[in-house]
Amino acid sequence: MNLRPLLAASAAFALPFLIQPATAQRAAPPPAPALDPQVAVLRDAALKDDVAYDIVEGLTTEVGPRMAGTEAEARARAWGLTKMKALGFKNVRIETAMMRTWVRGVETGEVVSPFPQKLQLTALGGSGATPPEGITAEIVYFPSFADLQRAPDGSLRGKIAFVSNAMVATQDGSSYGTFGSARFVGPNLAAKKGAVAMVIRSIGSDHGRGPHTGQTNFEKGVTPIPAAALSTSDADNLSRMVKRGKPITLHLTLTPRDLGMTETGNVIGEVPGTDPDAGIIVVGGHLDSWDLGTGAIDDGAGVAITAAAAKRLLDGPAPRRTIRVVWFGDEETGGAGAEAYFAAHKAERHVLVAESDFGADRVWRVAFKLPPAASAVGDRVYAALAPLGIVRSREAAGGGADVAPLVRAGVAVIDLNQSGTRYFDYHHTPEDTLERIDPVQLAQNVAAWTAMLAVVANAPEALDPAPAK
Repeated sequence: MNLRPLLAASAAFALPFLIQPATAQRAAPPPAPALDPQVAVLRDAALKDDVAYDIVEGLTTEVGPRMAGTEAEARARAWGLTKMKALGFKNVRIETAMMRTWVRGVETGEVVSPFPQKLQLTALGGSGATPPEGITAEIVYFPSFADLQRAPDGSLRGKIAFVSNAMVATQDGSSYGTFGSARFVGPNLAAKKGAVAMVIRSIGSDHGRGPHTGQTNFEKGVTPIPAAALSTSDADNLSRMVKRGKPITLHLTLTPRDLGMTETGNVIGEVPGTDPDAGIIVVGGHLDSWDLGTGAIDDGAGVAITAAAAKRLLDGPAPRRTIRVVWFGDEETGGAGAEAYFAAHKAERHVLVAESDFGADRVWRVAFKLPPAASAVGDRVYAALAPLGIVRSREAAGGGADVAPLVRAGVAVIDLNQSGTRYFDYHHTPEDTLERIDPVQLAQNVAAWTAMLAVVANAPEALDPAPAK
């Protein structure tokens, strides 16, 4: 092949770009602020941290699954109280609250016709129950949640709705919000359209037979229907059956129960600050978990990372601001832990919140929502994190479910975003176990949190709109 015409064409195409003025080039960023050497020392020492792994290993081994509002969550609180005291935190206590508690029962499913076979599924939190003998009904197939939304009212009467939208992995986890509607509100919508039950393709990025549970929500006045998540493999198989063009009948047995009002609670410990007028920084994750796995990545890792980082400041010179570590109770089934904390502490001066609840893989991005007068604090935090391979987000931080009431009240927030590429392979599944945690990536999290806390806990600037006294 004669390459000369192609080379000539390439040169002609490239020439206009080669002669662009220098102003078309990206400008150099402003110089990073000088980093306090002590922050760097703390950060780098944390890369060898083993406290976080010890916490999550102990929690998953000695307590295991910790369904909110159950006896298992109560054992987790007692375990957490003992652990925080052993780590040396001050003012350690449990603050209890009441919540409405749902627990699963029998859960089985099978294709009755035309291709009989068992299905791997699990009830969604808040699901209604079938009779003890189960129900048998024909499915109505919806490739996406949007297709279910377009179904006419009453069109699902006596049927089982099946939504098969397939979630894909993304680093920032944004696909969870996109595809999760099928779980979050799908059963409520199906019930309003007359369905007797609903099954969904699990909201996960894996391709296996472990189903993903998670909470679903019914509006006041809507009677909860039985609702289950099929494993992604079983859902894909059921979709292939649909393509055969024959009516498909399922038999489902789901017997969850509502226990009424039971106790949940938050475990709290502190790193006392030297300046009581400088405000409180709240960090943490949620202590409860779903019951299929042992809650290692969701959210044993989060409580471990934040506590391990705070302990590194606890073991050194006292910071200016108090750091309050909160292991929140119910998060998975409605957020009673967050609401209880806010009700008890809303009158206190919180100046910053940060939450870890996205597994244990490495932090790759930091986002800020700080008052304008504290913008330099964000610059210093980023300068401390950049050597860990962390980039700065162009979007504002939003916090997470456990700190949402404080964020809504106007408290500043920093997000340390972990990589979510594999998180939804295991999220809410039997595979959420200690084996999913990489100790090296876990330690990188601790280093990032340690650096962030070392900067913000000692920053001279006010972190909230109200000036420090």
